[in-house]
Amino acid sequence: MQQLGRTVVHRDRLARSWKLGDRTHPLSTTPGIVLLEGDVELDINMAPFSCKMERTLPSKMYFSSRASLDPFSEDLGPHYESSIGFVLPPVLEEANAGEMPTGDDVLVMSWQRLRHDESILKSDLRPSIVVLVDAPQLTAHQGRLVDAIIAIKKQYPGALLWTPGISGPDNIALLSWFGVDLHDMARSRLAKANGLILTQDGPRNPLEGESLDYVVHFEHAINSTRAALAGGWLRNLAEKQSLNSPKMVEHLRHFIRSTDNMPGLLKSVVGRDYLFECLSSSGLSDPVVKHWHRFMKNTYTCPPSVENILILLPCSATKPYSYSPTHRKFIREIGHSGVHELMITSPLGIVPRDLESVWPAAHYDLPVTGDWSIEEISMIHDVLLGLLNRHSYNVIINHTNIPMPDLDISIISTASGESPTSAAALERLRNAVREQENLRKRKGEKINLDTFKSISRFMFNNDAWLSDCRIKGKFPDWKVEKDGQQLAVWSTKRGAFSISKIGLTVMHENKTLPEVKVKDEQKLLGDLHLGLLESWPDNLKVGEEVLLIQKGVLVGSARALAPSWEWNGTPGRLAKLRHKLSSDSSK
Repeated sequence: MQQLGRTVVHRDRLARSWKLGDRTHPLSTTPGIVLLEGDVELDINMAPFSCKMERTLPSKMYFSSRASLDPFSEDLGPHYESSIGFVLPPVLEEANAGEMPTGDDVLVMSWQRLRHDESILKSDLRPSIVVLVDAPQLTAHQGRLVDAIIAIKKQYPGALLWTPGISGPDNIALLSWFGVDLHDMARSRLAKANGLILTQDGPRNPLEGESLDYVVHFEHAINSTRAALAGGWLRNLAEKQSLNSPKMVEHLRHFIRSTDNMPGLLKSVVGRDYLFECLSSSGLSDPVVKHWHRFMKNTYTCPPSVENILILLPCSATKPYSYSPTHRKFIREIGHSGVHELMITSPLGIVPRDLESVWPAAHYDLPVTGDWSIEEISMIHDVLLGLLNRHSYNVIINHTNIPMPDLDISIISTASGESPTSAAALERLRNAVREQENLRKRKGEKINLDTFKSISRFMFNNDAWLSDCRIKGKFPDWKVEKDGQQLAVWSTKRGAFSISKIGLTVMHENKTLPEVKVKDEQKLLGDLHLGLLESWPDNLKVGEEVLLIQKGVLVGSARALAPSWEWNGTPGRLAKLRHKLSSDSSK
C-alpha cells in the first residue's frame, strides 16, 4: 500500500511546514491547497491534493495525491477512500449517531466523534490525513474549533490536518498557527458567486473593472504563510490576521488560553536573530510571557551573594541590556558588583541581570512610548511581589519612574520623575549605592559563575553540576572547567551551553538533564527517530539537550528537534545526535 511521504521542515508551537514526497526532492510543502470539484487546476507545489465527495448515505470521501508523494513509488498517489458516517451538529454533542466514519489513512473527524468514539484513541492508529468535517459548524461555537484542533494535533502529531470549508486568504495564517496544514477555496468560490472578492483583509466589493479571480489572493496568502512559518514570524501574521473579524479574535484568545502551560509547546533556545515581537497587549498573555512570569514569581532565586541590595533599572531596546550605552552608564554609576540588578520591562515584567542573555529576555521587542498601562503596572507588581516574597533584600533602589507597590522594604527613589539617564538621576543612583553598608564585591569569575548558575537553574532546574567549577576564557565564549577538564562552553551569541562529553557525565551524575531511553537492541548510529526509542519525558522542548540512556548506561546526548508530544507519532528525525560516548569517555 502506498504511503504519504512527509517530513517536518519548520515548527512553531502547533504550526508545521511539511515537505511532501521524497525527503530530498519534495514536490510540495504545506500549508497547501486541497482542490475540490470545480476548482481550477493549480501547480502541484501549491495544491498537492484533491478531494471528491460521493453523495450517498453515508457519503464517501475520495482523497487523492496529485503527484507521486510516496517516496518508494513512482506511481501517482497515494489515494485514500473514507466513509464520512453520520455527522450530527455540534449542538447535539451528547447524542450518538450510531454509525461512525471508516478509514484509517484519511481519518474523518467530528466534534461528536471526538467525544464518543473510543477507537480513535488506539495507539496504533496513525493516519496520514485528518479531516475535521464539521469545522464550519464548530466556528459558531465558542472555543470548540480550537479545542478540536488541539486535541487532534496532540493525538495525531504525524498527520496533516484539513478543516474543510473555513479557510480563506483572510485566515490561512491564523488557522495555520492553530495547526491546520491543508486548506480549500470553498469560501473564495462562494464569495465570487456573490459578487465579492475574498482577500487577505476579508471580503469586499470589487472595484470597477477589477477581476473576481480569487486564486491569486489565495495563492498569495499561502505563500505569505509559508514564508512567515519559515522565517519564525507566523505568530505576528496570525495576530494581524485575527483582526479581520471579532470571531477570529475570539478564536485566537481561546487558543492562547488553551495552550498556556502546554508541556513542550515552547522552545528551549532560539536562533540569535529571532525576535519575539510584542506589538499589542495580547503579548501579556502569550504562553512565552506567562511561562517567564511563573518562573520569576515561583522559582527564580538570585545569586546568594547579592541578596542585600536590589536595584530596579529601566530596560533598553538593545538586548542583552548590558550591551546598550544606557546600561553601560548605569553599570558605571552603580560601580559595585555586590548588588542585584533587575530590569523593569513589558511584557516580561522583570528581567534579572543574570538572565539577560537567555531566551526570551534577549530576544523580545516592543514599541517604546515611555508610558505604562494599568494592565502593565499590575503585571509588573504581581511578578515583582512574587520575587520579593521569596528573597530578603534590605533595600530597594528604584531607578525607574514606575510606581512601587506597598512594601515593608526601604525604597530609595533615584529617578524622581526625571529621565533615568539624566546627570542628576545618575548622581542620585551613584550616591544611593555608596551609602549602603556591608556590600561585598564579587570578582569577575565569581560574577560569571553566579550568572551561569542562575542560567542553569532556569534552563535545567538544577545547578549542582557547576559545584566547584571554574570559569575560564573570555567574552563571548566562556569555558566551564572542573579539575582542569572542560565541562561546557557558554556561547553568549547562542544563549546556550555547548556541553562536552565529560560534562555529560557530570550532568548525568547530578540529574541535570532529561533522559531519553534507547531500546536495548538498537545501535546508536545517527539522529533519533521513533524506532530507536523506548521512553522519554513528556515535557521536552525544541532545542533542549537530552541524555541518551541504554541498558541503564549513559551512551550519548542529543538535541530535541521536536517537542515530546510529537515523539510518538511524527515520522522523521525527532532529535539530532550530539555526542556518542565510548566506554572510556568519562575517564
